[in-house]
Amino acid sequence: MAEFKEITSYIPQREPIVMVSKLIKASETEAITKLFIDENNIFCANGFFDESGIIENIAQTAAALTGYNAILKNQAVKKGFIGSIDNLKIYNLPKCNKEIETIVNVENIVIDVHIIKGIVKIGTSIIAECNMKIFLEK
Repeated sequence: MAEFKEITSYIPQREPIVMVSKLIKASETEAITKLFIDENNIFCANGFFDESGIIENIAQTAAALTGYNAILKNQAVKKGFIGSIDNLKIYNLPKCNKEIETIVNVENIVIDVHIIKGIVKIGTSIIAECNMKIFLEK
């Protein structure tokens, strides 16, 4: 298994908006991250990690994937911007002080737009999923 760098090596976000703790697996088209949801997380309310946090977590997992591949090619890590979110389904909000795992797969790349599928899990249970179009800076 590959030894991964500090997560902020792969993503442009910085605290307090970092919504991935570690990169677990990465390839050209797939990334898996984990996030321990601290109760002081800015997206925690009433003991739960909210919908905005889940969306940001999926987007940052996609960012970790593109950052990982950029570093492999000795390129700069680019910023990405969510262009659209489609088929968002949130089945359960995770409780604070739990760890989630997020899987992102690139389904297509059109010029500088990455079309991804994201799935968020706690253990083996899927708690959220969606498709995103993410525009990368030039």
